[in-house]
Amino acid sequence: MNKWIEKNFGKAWMALVYAFLYVPLLFMMVFSFNSTRQDANFTGFSLRWYEGLTKDTKIVEGFWLSLQVAAVTGVLSAILGTFAAFVLVRYRRFLGRTIFSGMVNAPLVMPEVVIGLSLLLLMVGAQNAFGWPERGLLTIVLGHTLLGMAYGMVVIQSRLMEMNRSIEEAAMDLGARPMQVFFLVTLPNIAQAILAAFLLSFTLSFDDVVISEFLSGPGVNTLPQVIFGYARRGINPTIYAAATLLIVTVTVVIVGYSVWVARQTRKREREVAAAMRAETAALAAT
Repeated sequence: MNKWIEKNFGKAWMALVYAFLYVPLLFMMVFSFNSTRQDANFTGFSLRWYEGLTKDTKIVEGFWLSLQVAAVTGVLSAILGTFAAFVLVRYRRFLGRTIFSGMVNAPLVMPEVVIGLSLLLLMVGAQNAFGWPERGLLTIVLGHTLLGMAYGMVVIQSRLMEMNRSIEEAAMDLGARPMQVFFLVTLPNIAQAILAAFLLSFTLSFDDVVISEFLSGPGVNTLPQVIFGYARRGINPTIYAAATLLIVTVTVVIVGYSVWVARQTRKREREVAAAMRAETAALAAT
């Protein structure tokens, strides 16, 4: 009995953790097809809440705004995160490195309320002094990029630390300039990490509420803000439908990315194996 417990305790514990995390999501997805507004009894299958979702202008406008913000944030976070990670990994010593590293990593440990409030004070001060920027899409993008860049930098930094620098040194020995080495050698090798950073930043931006609440202007509300506002006024199954679509979309993106990474990994392993076989054959022939 004790052996059985020791063998299966870990699996049972993980099953309980996954059930705690995902069973509520499953119930929400089920009740998004409920025919009535009741949240305790499933009275019948219906698509009325999904139909109502398409007619709710606030949710539709919030969705497109969130999509635009997340897309721009993902691109900016991936670019800035790549540069920050490259500087921290490839340049070990430079003036202000400790301060730079601390500033880049600060959003990872700082509460979003503090980030949102500080950015709000900055934007209000800049608007009073220069008349720009007005709170809206731009300010939300700037706030989300600050957070997304920190997370993206961690992902890319870990890949750069694992990367074999001998290929960069070989390229420089063959006459490539540092800029050519970066774009022709380093960048292709960390492309998967950059894509992962983009997807992570996109997801963080798309479901952010706190920073968006501080930086959004009148009439500018992202989808999470709209959903949060509906939830405070009472139960609305339209929210369940919107959340279900978000969950399905994110799941499809993650699964698609995982499949792509797996295929790329297998392709790289085959290429490496083929190169080793060719090298072995060449050495044997000589």
